Amino acid sequence: MQHSAFRPESKTLDEKERASAPGSFITLSDGIVHYELAGNGRHTVVLVCGFSVPSYIWDPTFEALTRAGFRVLRYDLYGRGFSDRPKVVYDEKLFDRQLFELLSMLKIEYPSDLVGLSMGGPIVLVFADRHPELVRKLVLISPAGMPMERPPILKLLQLPLIGEWLMNRYGDKMLLAGLADDFYEPQRFPDYAEKYKVQMEYKGFRRAILSTMKSSLLTGMRSVYERVGEQGKSVLLIWGEEDRTVPFSQSQEVRMAIPDAEFHSIPWVRHIPHYEKPEAVNPLIIEFLKR
Repeated sequence: MQHSAFRPESKTLDEKERASAPGSFITLSDGIVHYELAGNGRHTVVLVCGFSVPSYIWDPTFEALTRAGFRVLRYDLYGRGFSDRPKVVYDEKLFDRQLFELLSMLKIEYPSDLVGLSMGGPIVLVFADRHPELVRKLVLISPAGMPMERPPILKLLQLPLIGEWLMNRYGDKMLLAGLADDFYEPQRFPDYAEKYKVQMEYKGFRRAILSTMKSSLLTGMRSVYERVGEQGKSVLLIWGEEDRTVPFSQSQEVRMAIPDAEFHSIPWVRHIPHYEKPEAVNPLIIEFLKR
């Protein structure tokens, strides 16, 4: 989908708009969810997105895992991509319910392997904490959720009324400006921002993002990490050494909470190592999941 003129929140995400979108759609209790399911492997690998980028963030991983013989599922979180933007609280309960219902409706045989990027990390950890019997292995890529100091602008965005005004006035610019920080070499990905803009044209995007900012998913999930760390599940942890979004130093906190996690640091990449350097990350994930 190429848009000649970028007009944030100018469209309603309806059946007509979805007709030209790739992938498939399914109706769950909180709304319609956009997903893609491919491959015929015995185990299903579920790819869970982060804070704001929809499922195209998994392009290199989705293709590599499918070629490697896995059945692979990726989907857009509520409020992102081509999934609905329901008028609800965007917290761990919503995203846990979304994932549970999606797996149930698609009749995914459990246990599954879950891969979470950034905020997708705490989402898959919450799922493993609440439904341990449904999870075989976990892969965490630059996961959010541990306590960290938030920039002043994010603190302002959490304030009633002020946050709504700031998001409506400056949210689009802030989100787009922050995309380049996810890359060590952003010039290698010139079309990344254009892909991101597509979801911003549908009403409800800013509201969903702001509500998510106010949840505990980004910095208040230490106890969930620790509980999952006590389960004894196999966990693979991957982090870009130049990460600025969730700083590389946070990897120490995660490793303390999940001491048995297998850890790999990736040099010369920032927040999305699987996208910026798939040739280094894909083999790690595939080898881990095939054990």
